[in-house]
Amino acid sequence: MAYVSASDGTQIFFKDWGPKDAQPIMFHHGWPLSSDDWDAQMLYFLGQGFRVIAHDRRGHGRSEQVSEGHDMDHYAADAAAVAAHLDLTNAIHVGHSTGGGEAARYVAQHGIPQGRVAKAVLVAAVPPIMLKTDRYPDGLDMAVFDGFRSALAANRAAFFRDVASGPFYGFNRDDSEPDEAVVENWWRQGMMGSAKAHYEGIKAFSETDQTEDLKAMTVPTLVLHGDDDQVVPYRNAALLQADLLPHAEMKVYEGLSHGMLTVNADRLNADILDFIRR
Repeated sequence: MAYVSASDGTQIFFKDWGPKDAQPIMFHHGWPLSSDDWDAQMLYFLGQGFRVIAHDRRGHGRSEQVSEGHDMDHYAADAAAVAAHLDLTNAIHVGHSTGGGEAARYVAQHGIPQGRVAKAVLVAAVPPIMLKTDRYPDGLDMAVFDGFRSALAANRAAFFRDVASGPFYGFNRDDSEPDEAVVENWWRQGMMGSAKAHYEGIKAFSETDQTEDLKAMTVPTLVLHGDDDQVVPYRNAALLQADLLPHAEMKVYEGLSHGMLTVNADRLNADILDFIRR
């Protein structure tokens, strides 16, 4: 398996598939998952002739379960270590949920300054911030995230099962058709990671104000969100992203869930491909 050492020595697992001279697409996964959550995208874009890369965030998947560094700055620096190790240039960076925050910080603080990024895609992404603040009064109360922490600490396995079988994919909706294999795969990915990384990651994805990151993303950026996202409400995310990004294109999908990149992969893949090729 392939690993790279982050700036603090943490071992970060990554996948690198396809021709090394093809345009690279680097994927940033959501909480509490792993690079495996991009299977449907990596295989699709590999088939379209791209080089596809994805890594497991520190404390997630196959990366090292370190005690420290579970914050957006370290997440972005770890992604930068992978990009530098592979010497990725003219790259497309695609981030989902927490990975959208990671991608935004990477692009703004590492990718653009180093001249490595061509475009970005934010899918159901957390920026600018999920938590209610004076700057963003329509955000979610801290009690929501405290509830996540309490549930994770009490019974992580049950909590992850409830998230995947309920709001993440919209399987709690009356007209939904739950896919047990998808639920089990989400649970498998989550339980591979570190409980400490997942616990501290809640603060990272909910309390990090990324307003300035979005403003600094001067590359063309595609914003994708479902209007039935029960995890990251699109009005507090995609709509604000489109206002803050210098060069944004936005698409809101009627009735789609937070986990649409998996259960509606055909639609998202086609839209991302169209954006990349334009």
